Amino acid sequence: MNVAAQHDVIVVGAGAAGLAAGARLKQAGIDVRVVEAAARTGGRAFTDTATFGIAWDRGCHWLHSASVNPLRAAADELGLAYLARGNRKARTTHLGDRWADEVECEASWNDIQASYAAIHKAGEDGRDIAASEVLTEAVLSPPWARLARHWLTLLSAAEPERLSTLDYAAYSDTGENYPVEKGYGALVQALAAREAPELDIVTGCAVSTVDWSGEGVTLATSRGTLTARLAIVAVPTSVIARGGLAFAPLLPPDLAEAFEALPLGAAEKVAFLFDRDVFGVEPTSYIDTLDLRDPARKPVNFTLNPFGQPMAIAQLGGANAAALVQAGPAAMRDFALAALTDAFGAGIETHIVGVATTGWVADPLIGGGYSCALPGLAHMRARLTQTLTRPLGDRVLFAGEASSPHAYSTAHGAHQTGLTAADTALALLRGRSA
Repeated sequence: MNVAAQHDVIVVGAGAAGLAAGARLKQAGIDVRVVEAAARTGGRAFTDTATFGIAWDRGCHWLHSASVNPLRAAADELGLAYLARGNRKARTTHLGDRWADEVECEASWNDIQASYAAIHKAGEDGRDIAASEVLTEAVLSPPWARLARHWLTLLSAAEPERLSTLDYAAYSDTGENYPVEKGYGALVQALAAREAPELDIVTGCAVSTVDWSGEGVTLATSRGTLTARLAIVAVPTSVIARGGLAFAPLLPPDLAEAFEALPLGAAEKVAFLFDRDVFGVEPTSYIDTLDLRDPARKPVNFTLNPFGQPMAIAQLGGANAAALVQAGPAAMRDFALAALTDAFGAGIETHIVGVATTGWVADPLIGGGYSCALPGLAHMRARLTQTLTRPLGDRVLFAGEASSPHAYSTAHGAHQTGLTAADTALALLRGRSA
């Protein structure tokens, strides 16, 4: 099918930002079409129910800063349950051959919090340096420094050497992280369906070029040519930085630099389904694992029995996650399972009835987890944020988590940028019609 058509607005990408932008424009009576290269919508907001017959999120899962998160309010309105807890503090930590005692657990938690505070302080002081430099300066207990580094990598999806302290400090966090029972991806989908049930979305429609040389925009796609008065581009920074989406004329150098300065790190998961509860812990328990016997072994943390389901979900971050994805699903499984069997015994393996792994870094339409500014380049994020209200050539806007100044790396940050981009597009369209 050829989808050649003229529209008021074309939204490129149907993740949290693109769906929000499309729904807002549709509600306003604008002729909008959303095109998505993948066979599904949602992007990194992806609740998988097909693999196990149980909902689990391959991507985003927590309603971060829940008290101020508009998607938490949407969950309430839609009747989608979540677990209202504060920080995702580990229930306990396994140290390779034993469980940490209460004093050790508190010491590890304190050092993790101290590392966060030290990096935040450096950013507040205006220092745009690598977070690893602050970790070197900070006084951390030797056993727990590796765990603190691991958690920083999970938060940013990148190694501390690739994390700007100034960008880190710009993130606004209330410390409320609420997991969504039926999936964050399902929430994003349900909200878009409620807001604009008739939204025109075309999946399997890859855009190769956005031509903004004329009065409007022309998009070359795998299913024909599309033209519109405006375009909202809501694709990951990595796609644009590597040339997966071309622009004619080329992006201005300062904007192209911003996409390169805000790469996506690696945030991956390994999910195990068991035939029964093999852990004997309360629903949605968190544990860390840190093998004190082997300094080279990377830590890994787990969510156990999420919402009472007999599952374990491992979170992997940074270079370790990227290397494991490259090594393949079996390597990811073995890495995570080794930590689980250390903690709960080899016998749990006999109860595994399903395993699933993610591969966001290898997905050409995604390319990673979420954005963080490279050291010394925190100011580049503002360049993307500015395009939400000051479009390229007054006809191309960029939305997505990387464009959010204080909620980057989150689904609600992406959602909010989609709404802002849509509002800018509305103002431009109405101004031209006046």
